Amino acid sequence: MFDSLFGWIEEMWSFAFMRRAFVATTVLSVSVAPVGAFLVLRRLSLAGEAMAHAITPGIVIAFVGYGLSVVSLLVGGLAAGVLVAVLTSLVSRVTILRTDASLASLYLIALALGIFILSAAGSAVPLKSFLFGSILGIDDETMILIGGVATFTLISFALLIRPLIVSTLDPTFFEAQSRNPVLVEQLFMLLVVLNLLAAFKTLGTLMAVGLMILPATAARYWSSTITGQLFVGFLFALASCWIGLAVSFLAPETPSGPSIVLVAGVIFLLSVVFSPLGLRARGRGGSGAVPTTTTEGGLKE
Repeated sequence: MFDSLFGWIEEMWSFAFMRRAFVATTVLSVSVAPVGAFLVLRRLSLAGEAMAHAITPGIVIAFVGYGLSVVSLLVGGLAAGVLVAVLTSLVSRVTILRTDASLASLYLIALALGIFILSAAGSAVPLKSFLFGSILGIDDETMILIGGVATFTLISFALLIRPLIVSTLDPTFFEAQSRNPVLVEQLFMLLVVLNLLAAFKTLGTLMAVGLMILPATAARYWSSTITGQLFVGFLFALASCWIGLAVSFLAPETPSGPSIVLVAGVIFLLSVVFSPLGLRARGRGGSGAVPTTTTEGGLKE
């Protein structure tokens, strides 16, 4: 049994495209784990999904003008994502609309604009690759993009972790004490957009946010501390990528992006049922499982 298992692993690892996919998803897991954790803790999970669609017009314009170049897609998607994030913050602060309503309105406009531009240009886009990514066909440019985004994300979190934690646990106190509280929010949304762009080339526009949110939501059931959720979220993201790639290798007709996100979904459902802070805890009356003193986000103070 073990001989056949190791033989199968050796066969899978013998293909260069599989090795590149494993390396790329490992680096991507390191990058998206902290971003996803704070999206969940700040109750912005749906905002991540909205931003994944808000970058569509920038990506479409870049594709129509320059093709599927990593640099052009990065610049176009980043410009669209940053513009939507800035407009969302502006509209929510100067009008009666809240942030969620502003973001929903703007991302729908952006998505419709992207589809309109694509239809008007009459370009033939590889739709399957656009929707589900092409993780088994990663080129050198994409590897550099993922590595660069991961490096920038980790350095940024090293600098932003304290204000992010304070603004997450007590936003009122943070706004009262900070000279420019909007800056931290905008920098965080910039990291969200960058990681969505890195995930777009591997998982596609439909699946990009899945690797960011599902491991983070699953991790919430296993730890009541931010540090624990960051670590567990990374492990879940990594396991989702590796198992999902193995499934797509065994079933070549299965897209690797949906396989990865589906594995993450299974991990989430198992966490809901069997984790210390999930349904098992409620079945036991919650004794000893849920912290007695929590903040608004459900974390230990």
